[in-house]
Parts: sequence; structure tokens; C-alpha cells
Amino acid sequence: MDYLDLIQWPAMLVTIAASWLVASQSKRRRKTGFWIFLLSNAMWIAWGWSAGAYALITLQVVLAVMNIRGASKNETASSSA
Repeated sequence: MDYLDLIQWPAMLVTIAASWLVASQSKRRRKTGFWIFLLSNAMWIAWGWSAGAYALITLQVVLAVMNIRGASKNETASSSA
């Protein structure tokens, strides 16, 4: 058994936690959620690489870019408020 196969379950839990935090009204929780999303992206990429799931890897890279964009917009929105 490939131990990287097991990473999909913690990756799923990390993704759910990140989603919960990003939906928060607290700026601090949203910011934390963006960082946790990036961790989940890395975890999914590691799992996708071991499984040969290249579409999933591509999706996670795109989602990571969107998370970085969202985090920067979150900072800009809170700075101008």
C-alpha cells in the first residue's frame, strides 16, 4: 500500500476546515482559512502526483492561485475599510 494514498483523507478534512474559516466574518479567521487552503492544495497535489491524477494537480494549482488572489483582495478590502 502506498502511504501517499492515505493523504487524501487528511487533505479532505483540511479543505473542509479551510472552507469553514474562509466563510467566517472574522478577518483573522478568513486569513487563516486562505493559508489552510494553500496547505490543502499542497496535500492534494502530493496525493494527485502519487495517483497520476494530473487534472487534479492542475485544478489545485489553479485553486492555489485563486486563494492567493482572494487573500490579497481580503487584505486590500480590509485596509480600505
